[in-house]
Parts: sequence; C-alpha cells; structure tokens
Amino acid sequence: MAWWQRQFGGTTRGRIVALLRRGERSVEELAAALGLTDNAVRAQLAVLEREGIVLAAGIRRDGSVGKPATLYGVAREASPLFSSAYAPVLASLLVELGERLPPDELEAVLRSAGRRLAPALPLPASFDERARAGAAVLTQLGAEADLVRVGEGYEIRGHGCVLSSAVSACPATCQAVEALLRGVTGARVVEHCDRAGVPDCRFGITSNEHE
Repeated sequence: MAWWQRQFGGTTRGRIVALLRRGERSVEELAAALGLTDNAVRAQLAVLEREGIVLAAGIRRDGSVGKPATLYGVAREASPLFSSAYAPVLASLLVELGERLPPDELEAVLRSAGRRLAPALPLPASFDERARAGAAVLTQLGAEADLVRVGEGYEIRGHGCVLSSAVSACPATCQAVEALLRGVTGARVVEHCDRAGVPDCRFGITSNEHE
C-alpha cells in the first residue's frame, strides 16, 4: 500500500487525490463525484495545496457566461511520493553496476552523481555556516541529522539513512552523499557511516585550512 493510501485511507482527502491522479478536475466535478458540497471540497484542496500534493493546474472555458472553472491536478513534484518503486529499482541498479564495474570506477560514478546533486549556490562565508548547511541538506532529504563539534571540525550524525535500501545493497552509495556534502560545504568531507545494521550516516567535516 502506498504512503498516501496509508495516511489518507478512505478519507475525503484520499479520495480527492485518487480522483486527481486520474486527471484534472474542477471543484464542481470533485464535489459531484464525492457527493460533497463545493465548499467542503475547497477546504480539502486548500490543505492538499499547502502540503504540495495538488495545485491549480489551469482553467476550463466552456463558452458559457460566468467565471471559468479552475482545474486541479497532482503537483508534478509530488508524483514520486506515490511510487514505492524508486528504492528497489535504485538498489538493483547499484548491485548491477557493482557487478559490472571495478570498485574504483563505481565510486567515481557515485561521486559524480553526488556532485550533480549539490545545489549551485554561493557558499556561506564561514566554515561553521557551511557545516550547518551540510547538515541542513541531509535534513531536507529526510534524515534526522545532528551536527556535532569534533575538535576543529564537525561530524554530521544521521539517525537512520535516507538511502538505506541502496546503501545496504551497495555500501559505496555513501560516496555519493559524501560528494554532495563536499559540494554544499566546500570543505573536506570524509564518510565513515555505520553500516553494521540499519545504516546510520556519519560524515566528518574539516575546513580545507586544516587539511
């Protein structure tokens, strides 16, 4: 069962999402399909819009007098949330790459992928700010990440791993996250994740001045 089905179940919000996944609809069309008032549907749509799941996708003009009908649809950015295929497909792909490529080439590919993920933004001026930015990136990706001062540097300690399925299938996946954090912090980042059981992220960060 997909996450949105578990979260919404048979609720009005879940039924709206299910209808919109089949195609764009107006408030009036949703209300007729669900047996609700227009205002009740608008209230649910407002919540789904705030959560970034649906959006106003356009308008429909039918040639009649009156205000055109606003059409709602599932937000493009939300589409991956409805799929449970990403993790197993990524894990299978990494296993396949690991069997076809030498370890150093596999790590090079993963580091390159990590660099592509790093946002092209100006780096904060101070090392402390850059380290905090690195921890914030992992948090935005879904990790429970703490930034801990260690000597002259920092350590990002993630409780759990946002790529746990992929890391379990191919431990070198951590190299992609290491490269991502290097791009975000502009600092020296060394991965030493705990993969003894369920993976936990561990990334040491030191200023290039202290290398």
